Amino acid sequence: MDTASQDLARLSVAFITLGCAKNEVDTTHMRARVAEAGYALADDPADADAVVVNTCSFIQAATEESLEAIFDAADLPQVASGRAKLVVAGCMPARYGDELASELTEAGAFVPCSREDDIAAVLAEVIGAPSQGGVAGPAAEDKLAGVSAYVKISDGCDRFCSYCTIPYIRGRYRSFPLDEVRAEVDDLVARGAREVVLIAQDTGRWGADFDDPSTLAVLVTSLAEEHADTWFRVMYIQPEGLTDELLDAVATHDNVCSYFDIPFQHADAGILRAMNRTGSGAEFNDLIARVRQRIPQATLRTTLIAGFPGETDEQFEDLCTFVEEADLDYIGVFPYSREEGTRAYDLAEQVDDDEKADRAQRLRDLSDAVCTPRVAARIGRTLDVLVEGREEDGQLFGRAMCQAPEVDGVTYLESGEVGEVRRVVIGDTLLYEMEGA
Repeated sequence: MDTASQDLARLSVAFITLGCAKNEVDTTHMRARVAEAGYALADDPADADAVVVNTCSFIQAATEESLEAIFDAADLPQVASGRAKLVVAGCMPARYGDELASELTEAGAFVPCSREDDIAAVLAEVIGAPSQGGVAGPAAEDKLAGVSAYVKISDGCDRFCSYCTIPYIRGRYRSFPLDEVRAEVDDLVARGAREVVLIAQDTGRWGADFDDPSTLAVLVTSLAEEHADTWFRVMYIQPEGLTDELLDAVATHDNVCSYFDIPFQHADAGILRAMNRTGSGAEFNDLIARVRQRIPQATLRTTLIAGFPGETDEQFEDLCTFVEEADLDYIGVFPYSREEGTRAYDLAEQVDDDEKADRAQRLRDLSDAVCTPRVAARIGRTLDVLVEGREEDGQLFGRAMCQAPEVDGVTYLESGEVGEVRRVVIGDTLLYEMEGA
């Protein structure tokens, strides 16, 4: 190894990731590129020669959390002294651009989402040492995300919902080619992943933008048949993407989770139009019924926004009625976040912050009252559970197909090995958690 390579081998990079699973995937890819360039990967930012903070700025709360992480990284002794460099990546540079660079002088470089593939070159510039392509690094091993792994099948969004910053941060919708997705899935399965979660801003549109259009159903079918012992789960399917073809693909493959994450966002047709979305409570109930008819044991999750501009008391009460009557298993609730640069920012009749918070909490309480009995109804059922690990007290846990990672609770187990699929009888539940024996 020459002198430059030896110098580089002593340089390490640590990553701090904020936001959703899509950001975690982006970080995994950046770590792989950094390792392939010859840098070491540090688990502890305090030990690194460069710290990359992969930010989220989907809503203001996420931006504030990202800023806190950036300032914490800037205060690390080696960064504060100038011995190590700070790089800010992801959504914040994409959203705020030059404005961010003028405000965050602590950072040595900014890498928006569109430039994350260039992370090794950026690090070489800020650290002052060239990257060395081909130097051995733990790139492949680093891609292992554990028993359950996320794979992005597309990026960007063309919907331009009036409250959403994603199209401005991530750009227009673009599907990743089937061969690229297949190769990533092959790699993760080969390294021990037992569940692959397909994610995107709009998974249901996958393949529609190809010169030779394809569909999400084709993708799911291909992956499920190539990896018959691996669970596949699809997250974030817009209502329009829930086609009969997709339902058939899920229904005919036992290793595809009959789990449908459908963001309705509201149930009032007028509010949905103001959001630049389509649908109504009646249409959504019809969609739910269509899913239940085709797959009776399907699990359905949605997300709802409370306090959107112009939402009247009557419209909010109608949303509450929808929650009470809709046949849903899980409901995520968020207060509307007023984001600069979106069309909803300038809408009249903004709802007071306290009122938004109150409505969101009322809706959460109602959702819990509706959904937790559905979880309790699983007592006595026999379910397959993927064993994921142990908690600090040694308690073994996993997830059934009806439980998505990080959002739907876990199933506690009496025995099993990590990575194993155990067939258990659900003996008890507590809110969204289950116990299997």
